[in-house]
Amino acid sequence: MPEGPSIILMKENLQPFVGQQVTEASGNAKFDKEPFAGQTLLEIRTFGKQTYLVFENAVIRIHLLMFGSYSIDEQTKPDKSLRLSLIFPQGGMYFYTCSVKTVDPEFLSSIDWEADVMSDQWSPEKAEKKLKSNPKMLVCDALMNQDIFSGVGNIIKNEVLFRIGVQPESLLGNIPAKNEKNLLLKPETTVLIF
Repeated sequence: MPEGPSIILMKENLQPFVGQQVTEASGNAKFDKEPFAGQTLLEIRTFGKQTYLVFENAVIRIHLLMFGSYSIDEQTKPDKSLRLSLIFPQGGMYFYTCSVKTVDPEFLSSIDWEADVMSDQWSPEKAEKKLKSNPKMLVCDALMNQDIFSGVGNIIKNEVLFRIGVQPESLLGNIPAKNEKNLLLKPETTVLIF
């Protein structure tokens, strides 16, 4: 399953389409794609493992799940795998074997952007409060909790726990003081702080 860093790379790869108008939308995702033709892609936002394609009247949420993928400018997988294609005057984006849904633009205002470890808005202080309020939670579960560390998956979790020398089944409240400082992930440097 792609984690936060992979989703940021996908966003960067899709960025050239921002400001372009959709000429054609298709795929087997279960929503009406026709209204997107003629709409301009205003912005691409990410939250953890999710990508949001923001248009004037709606937002498309993409979650790559376990085996999802995407391609740019050409369809590289069969139609049965194609969940969504958006064609623009200067190329296209294609999403395969993933979850694709529409959400109301207001939904974006309900997201706690400070929980996204890959975001400039990420708040270690807020994560610390959430951790301290759950002393009986296993440290491995805390790192995988998307409300605390959105974008963290098994790879990051394992790397963090290995680097700080904490056994995954340790309770948050029982972590030795010397390791406590090293639990919160500073995403841009992959250095751990608390």
